[in-house]
Amino acid sequence: MADYSGADSDSYTDNLIGTLLAIFGNVLVSISLTVQKYSHVTRAGAKDPRAFYRTKTWWCGFLLTCVGESANFVSYAFAPLALVAPLNTVSVLTSSILGLVFLREKSKPKEFAKCYGLCFLGCIITIGGSYLFVSFGPNAHEKLIAENIVQHLVGWPVLLYLLLEIIMFCLLLYFYKQRNANYLVVILLLVALLGSVTVITVKAVSGMLVLTIEGTMQLNYPIFSVMLVCMVASVIFQARFLSQACKLYDSSLIASVNYILSTSFAIVAGALFYLEFQHEDILHICMFLLGLTACFLGVFLITKNRKKTKTFEPYVTVDMTNAGVPTIHGKGQVVQPDYNGSFSYGALENNDSVAPAVLPVSVEQSPVKARTTAAAHEPSEKND
Repeated sequence: MADYSGADSDSYTDNLIGTLLAIFGNVLVSISLTVQKYSHVTRAGAKDPRAFYRTKTWWCGFLLTCVGESANFVSYAFAPLALVAPLNTVSVLTSSILGLVFLREKSKPKEFAKCYGLCFLGCIITIGGSYLFVSFGPNAHEKLIAENIVQHLVGWPVLLYLLLEIIMFCLLLYFYKQRNANYLVVILLLVALLGSVTVITVKAVSGMLVLTIEGTMQLNYPIFSVMLVCMVASVIFQARFLSQACKLYDSSLIASVNYILSTSFAIVAGALFYLEFQHEDILHICMFLLGLTACFLGVFLITKNRKKTKTFEPYVTVDMTNAGVPTIHGKGQVVQPDYNGSFSYGALENNDSVAPAVLPVSVEQSPVKARTTAAAHEPSEKND
């Protein structure tokens, strides 16, 4: 009996270490992205589009990203996938708070209650859901030696799951490439399917590296090389599909949908590959799913009313102080400037509240005169 209690104590300790590492890593990643965004904002008017590479803040953010992702990587070796994967909600929660405080993202007074009220409610729901799924999450933990990983890999549930995943991935890829099905759900399902492979391989590689550091060599087994190659390949293809999604859809919508799909597939992968819910009772599973659902709802509320970024579109301005000379803006600023004394149109901007500008008579008639003069000279030239 003492042996079982000692094993349970070690398992809870490992889960605690993995959970704290995941929280720490996600917080650092959020801070790093905010610092890098601040560097981009401060250098937005520079002529060199890559001027932010020469700032200390951008490199500080890059360093924080490396440390945070390393902490996330190590956390998979200690805690189950069902605990680590949903903790990405900490990154969303931290980013929303830092975006309000550090970057001073503000809205109009009339929109404050609607926008930040929902964000505040989403933060509360997310914190409550995170507490539930961490408290009632699986407590399964095993030493990820090469023999155990191979044993999991050749089991029929995992082989069936991988077969269904490959078939589903090929069908989605066919519709995406051949039928131009550029729907957000299709792209993010591809990302989530690759993500399930990523978390399986990351946990295996991380676990074998930790055991090697502790003194049990695992790097000379072929399964380690296989898992490492699959991990790198799946991460690269995930980044490519996410890049395509960011070009077509709003980033806040991508963040919420991707979190829901990727977390769901990661939990299913952990349950089948590492048998994380094998010894859990129904009550713990139901409470875990309740907390997970609360996190999904909280992330959706946090990202729902996030201000959308405006892409640049060419526009024309007519400066009334300079004889109404029109200027075409095809490059330069990312967002079209607001009305500030010059008549502007384009980029579907609503200027109903602005009085229409009246062009000077000389400006309107000068092209007509020039045209008539040119037309009068044409017949004489032909006669000659």
